[in-house]
Amino acid sequence: MKINTFSRKLAVALTLTVGAFSVQAQDMHFSQFNGAPMILNPALTGYVNGMYRVTGIFRNQWSSVTTPYVTFGGSIDGALKKDVAVDDYLAGGVSIYNDRSGDGNLANLSTLASLAYHKFLGEESKMSLSVGLQGGYTQKSIDLSRLYWQDEFKNGGFQPGTTGEQLNPKVKYFTANAGLNFSHMVGEKFSYQIGVAGHNLNQPNESLLKKANNEVGLGMRINAQIGAVLQAGERLHVRPAFMYQTQTAATEMIAGTEFLYIVGEPDIQSVATGVFAGGYYRFGDATIVTAGFEFKGFRVGFAYDYNMSDLKVASNGNGGFEVALRYVMPNPIDFAKRLAFPCSRF
Repeated sequence: MKINTFSRKLAVALTLTVGAFSVQAQDMHFSQFNGAPMILNPALTGYVNGMYRVTGIFRNQWSSVTTPYVTFGGSIDGALKKDVAVDDYLAGGVSIYNDRSGDGNLANLSTLASLAYHKFLGEESKMSLSVGLQGGYTQKSIDLSRLYWQDEFKNGGFQPGTTGEQLNPKVKYFTANAGLNFSHMVGEKFSYQIGVAGHNLNQPNESLLKKANNEVGLGMRINAQIGAVLQAGERLHVRPAFMYQTQTAATEMIAGTEFLYIVGEPDIQSVATGVFAGGYYRFGDATIVTAGFEFKGFRVGFAYDYNMSDLKVASNGNGGFEVALRYVMPNPIDFAKRLAFPCSRF
């Protein structure tokens, strides 16, 4: 079976195969990648139409195949110092994510701190260039008592130990990430953003093997994302998005569109009441359906993955379920000037 997604290859190797100790792990990921902006690109720290942003996200995956892979997390970010130079500002944020997967309860607890500088360009500040840096601490652990190995079964009997003794139940490491993001408000009805980021730039050693050598490190994750907002009418907004990322031998590419319909007062879009629905395709893996609503700075989004990869025979097409929450504290300037950040995709 070849699954071309970030599905915790280390967990699969430890729980479903025997003796595969050279497999490298991948970072956690979400279908609603805009629901966890700082794990996507550090330059998106503080990239928001408002004073500050609070997010939360939960994902449950592969419950029809094995012990569910469960991921949840949250973050808070916003401006630290405004008007550094004209409209420029420095933003900061912190985020924490926890991931548990497989029969061996492979756990990944990550805490990240981010800084980003947002530079506005042009006389009317309709373009911006953002640079972000991020540092984090991760702890990975596994419950060896819940795993069984082929060489533990001998002559019809069970002899615990052996293979499992070659593993450490817990490892810790630091990681460094960086990113760039460019935004442009072309007019009142169209804006877009383009970003690129590199994660695990220091390629930390995160192997559970006791005798791991320096070649066993967490591979760099490189991603790129494009988002846009098109106002198709007074109340209808179209939000196409594309994301690509690669890490070691795994790649992920998602493309799709959401449609937002404003049912409340449309003048101040950052707090307008609206409902949205959309569809995305994760190439070679799944079709994703999203839906939700926005209300007074709150956004609640739901997503479901319908598996279309080779694993669909075992999963019966079932993939992952996600719920993402976001709150943006409105900026009083929005009410006074009806202004907006160059792109509100995130």
